[in-house]
Amino acid sequence: MATPLDEALGWLERTGTARQKAELARYGIDAPRAFGVSVGALLRYAKGRPKDHALAAALWATGWYEARLLAAMLDDPARVTRRQMDAWARAFDNWGVCDTVVWNLFDHTPLAWEKTREYAIARPEFVKRAGFAMIAGRVARDRTSPDRPFLDLLPLVEQGAVDERPLVRKGVSWALRRLGGRSPALFAASTALAKQLAASDDPGARWVGADALRAFAKGKPVEARAKKAAAKKKAAKKKAR
Repeated sequence: MATPLDEALGWLERTGTARQKAELARYGIDAPRAFGVSVGALLRYAKGRPKDHALAAALWATGWYEARLLAAMLDDPARVTRRQMDAWARAFDNWGVCDTVVWNLFDHTPLAWEKTREYAIARPEFVKRAGFAMIAGRVARDRTSPDRPFLDLLPLVEQGAVDERPLVRKGVSWALRRLGGRSPALFAASTALAKQLAASDDPGARWVGADALRAFAKGKPVEARAKKAAAKKKAAKKKAR
């Protein structure tokens, strides 16, 4: 009788294509052990299936690229421990695994805020990127917290901007752009930081600042999104009462 792991791996093998596998290289994802299954197909497979912590662990242990993405989609965030998060983060070997695990699992755990700050100051490339991907995720998912915890993340962005590794810098810029879209106050603070970074002597910081300013240069659209986010936050608070 086939186990849940056998069934999942069988589906991955049947669904994978050489064309989709080739797409990974085009997007800068180094994954020698890949079936060639799109993220969209993985999400459709996971949708409606019950959370399964044991299956997620077994999928992760296989080392296959798509199996690890699927593990993040099927795991139960409530059962994820610090030890598991740290072990998985240390095993990140490309940005695809990093970002997918963060957005589908890490950001949904009770440990999200704690690990966001911890990973953002880590040294390993993809652990550090995970920290900034989690900042972006915090902005997207936490609609009820006041601005203060998010404003307190800006010094981490400033520190991370001087990282010499492009994939980390892209994560830092992502975090800064997301923060700037959360509320008018964060838009103002994020824009000020972006200008400061763009004027830096450090080439990495200059890149992050310029990248964020290109997004903020749209002005009204960005500010409008910030005001819309603030209105949603206010509505969520009122509903919770």
